Amino acid sequence: MLNGLIGLAGIVVPVVAWLNSQTGVKNALLGVETLIVVAFTANHFWQRRRYIILPRTSGLRSMDDPRYYDTVRTQLERELFADYGEIADGHLRVYASEVPRLSALLVNTLVESGAQPARIFATDLTTNPTLLTGRREYLAANRRLLHSGGSIQRLYLCYENDLVREDFARPFLQLVDQHRQMGVTCGLAVRDRLRAEQAVDAVVFAAAAVLVEEEQGDADYTRGRSSVYFKGVERWAGRFESVWGHGTDSAPMALQAYESAARPLLDAGRWDGGRVKERIDAL
Repeated sequence: MLNGLIGLAGIVVPVVAWLNSQTGVKNALLGVETLIVVAFTANHFWQRRRYIILPRTSGLRSMDDPRYYDTVRTQLERELFADYGEIADGHLRVYASEVPRLSALLVNTLVESGAQPARIFATDLTTNPTLLTGRREYLAANRRLLHSGGSIQRLYLCYENDLVREDFARPFLQLVDQHRQMGVTCGLAVRDRLRAEQAVDAVVFAAAAVLVEEEQGDADYTRGRSSVYFKGVERWAGRFESVWGHGTDSAPMALQAYESAARPLLDAGRWDGGRVKERIDAL
């Protein structure tokens, strides 16, 4: 509407100026016309920075079924603008198979943008270790960040009842080995001992974004829901650091203590859940 009004004034003012015989009035009107042109140009550049401009369909009649095509196009446009409205406010919601793809995008963007600090704080609520080993695109993006000089600290949140089970301990420690070989610093926290706000599956990307998993996905990516926030990232980083800790009480030391009890039993084929539980209780 604003562009239309400015454009209409830009047509009317010079016409009136040229029809008017008084030099003073004509010069004044031409001065107004100059201001209108400047305003129109400034508004044009402002809108290009502020809004996404999409082309309208030009060949609707050329489609085999124009009505069907137009209905699908309209629906897709609604979904696009609904999502864009969210991300314009610093929030984006993703589902199922979109989650690992977006996770990899966030890591790659961290590398390409040069955001500082070039590090990731990852909190993984680990109930099924095999789910984390199958995300190849995400793991490849992690390797790229590490090779570029960045760092990753990954905190595994595990229930005590899982940690004392052999069928959990074996794939869990294999997962730890996989990430350590990549260059990831790994740590462990017992989920049962954490407050609700600390036990959230989240990944903090530098000081720029945080990916919060609201519903854990499955191996086939048929389930799962996550949100990305581009505001309030420092608060999430603080939560991570409060659980990660320092010194002898830190998450990496807790993981080493658990490994010192679990690995020899796994290697010897004589699992003893009670003995492992004693070590967990001492953490």
